[in-house]
Amino acid sequence: MAAHLDEHCDRFLLELASARGSSKHTLRAYGGDLGEFLAYLNGRGIEQPEDITVRALRGFLGQLEERELSDTSVQRKLSGVRSFLNWMTRVELIDASPAAGLRSRRSARRLPTVLSEEEVGRLLDAPDQTTPLGRRDRAILELMYSAGTRASETVGLDERDVDRRRGVAKVLGKGRKERLAAVGSHALTALAEYLADPLRPHRKERPKPLFLNARGGRLTTRSLERMVNKYVLKAGIMRHATPHTLRHSFATHLLDRGADLKSVQELLGHANLVTTQIYTHVSVERLREIYEKAHPRAE
Repeated sequence: MAAHLDEHCDRFLLELASARGSSKHTLRAYGGDLGEFLAYLNGRGIEQPEDITVRALRGFLGQLEERELSDTSVQRKLSGVRSFLNWMTRVELIDASPAAGLRSRRSARRLPTVLSEEEVGRLLDAPDQTTPLGRRDRAILELMYSAGTRASETVGLDERDVDRRRGVAKVLGKGRKERLAAVGSHALTALAEYLADPLRPHRKERPKPLFLNARGGRLTTRSLERMVNKYVLKAGIMRHATPHTLRHSFATHLLDRGADLKSVQELLGHANLVTTQIYTHVSVERLREIYEKAHPRAE
C-alpha cells in the first residue's frame, strides 16, 4: 500500500536528521518536497518502491514545470527525490535508483552579487564608532568580510570561539560542521575595541554570545540583515546587498588577488569544490568589466 512509501520516507528523514545533523529547516523542506512526490505517486496508483519508474519521475518533473516554478525550486525538489531513491537503493528496497536515467533541465546559473573593494571599504566605515552600537556593528561587518562567515554563523559565535591571539574563529557551519576561519588584523582590532567597551551590554550566562543586542540577548539573523541594509544605504551603495553579499565579496576578492580555489573552498567551509567554482566566474566577469573600462580598443 502507499502507506509503505510514507513509512519509508519517515525512516529516511529520521536517518537524515541523525546521520547528517540537518537543521529543522532543511528537514522541513525535504519533508514537504517528498510529500509532493509521494502524493503524485499515490495519485497514479504507485504503491511500492519497486514500482517507481523513470517514466513516473519524468511525469513528476513535468508537473513541477507546468507550475512554472523557478529552476532553483525544481532542482531542490528533484535533489530531495534523488536522495530518497538513493537511500532506498542503499537499504535494498530497490535494486537501482530510477533517477539515474532522469535528465533534469539545467538550472540557470545566477552569479552572486559582489561588492567592489571600494564599496566594501565604504560599508565598513559606515558605522559611527563613537557609539557602543557603532563599535559593535563595525566589529560585525569587519568579521564577516574578514572570515567569510554566513549570517547564522556570525550570530552563533560565542566570545570563547574567537582566539584573538592566533587570529582564528571556531565557526559552526551547515550540518553543524566546525571549521576554523581566519580573522584579519582589521577585524581583530574592531573586535578588541568592541569587547573592551564598558558601555556595551553584558550578559552573565555562559557561554557568552559574541554579539549582543541592546537587551543583552544574542543578536538574530533578522537583526543582522536589517543592520547590513542600514549601512548599505548609509554608504551610498546603489545595489541590493545582504550579509551573504559580504561572504560572496570575501571569496571573490581572495581569488582576484591570487588565492587558489582549494584554499578558498576551505575558508568558506564548502564540502564540494564545485560550489566554490561559481566565484571563478564572478572573478572573470569582474576582470572583463575592468578590461572594457580601461583598454582603449576594448569596445
